Amino acid sequence: MNATSDYYSDPSFTIFRVPTWRAHFYKFLSVDIWGNLPGNIQRKISAWYSSFYNKPASKKIIKPYIRINYSDENYLDKFKPPYGKKDFESFQDFFIREFKSLPKNESPYVWPCEGLLCDADKVHALNLVQVKSDTRSISTVFGLQKGQIPREYTFTNVFLHNKNYHRIHSPINGTILRIQHVPGDLVVLRPWIYKENPSLPAFRNERYNIDIKDEDGRTWYISIIGGPAVGTIKLSKNICVGNNINRLQELSLFYLGSTCCMAAPIPPRHHIKNTFVEVGIPY
Repeated sequence: MNATSDYYSDPSFTIFRVPTWRAHFYKFLSVDIWGNLPGNIQRKISAWYSSFYNKPASKKIIKPYIRINYSDENYLDKFKPPYGKKDFESFQDFFIREFKSLPKNESPYVWPCEGLLCDADKVHALNLVQVKSDTRSISTVFGLQKGQIPREYTFTNVFLHNKNYHRIHSPINGTILRIQHVPGDLVVLRPWIYKENPSLPAFRNERYNIDIKDEDGRTWYISIIGGPAVGTIKLSKNICVGNNINRLQELSLFYLGSTCCMAAPIPPRHHIKNTFVEVGIPY
């Protein structure tokens, strides 16, 4: 089942069928080799790698990239350059493109981002994860202690491919209760190389956690997670503890690479694991 709207021209995602042996090899490279480098080295290498996308010459790859990755040649017409610019001056500008107008529907709960729903289950049903010498629960993703998130909440993880829109929006109307920055690694995010646990990077990567209390007094937990080549996770304007926030108000943007986890008091009503979700459609 995949509930999508007509707003997007290309609501699709390829789930790579990686053989188990190859997935284990990629995981070894990501976690055991790259993941054991000091965090400052990971960030320096990532910054060096991503620096090309900020250069004016990189804008030349935007049109070929669109031709290769989107079936609609007019895909970019739905978006505008960031920061009030008149043109996309680099590939990074395209990557952090803004909506010309936000999707509209009457649902009180919406998806905060676009990508592959690679994990979805009740908090109590998810396994503990071993990260280095620590055993971590789902609460760890959100910077909390085990048991602080109710057992019956639903955990979801949306992986944002490079082709996806890379801004995160609020799924509800509410009030921001907490904002937390968690330093960490920048291991590879692609879920198909973590067959046993597609959300493994969420337990160990650098991230911002934002808690929002909805109009019924329930807390929604959001974790915005970086990966290799992420220069910055930037919080959006007026995202401060104590501020009221509207449904679909922007929370943050990524400068390359990302995944977004959420622990919510209700389960998704229209989507199951390994389906594609879009910003602003009913959760």
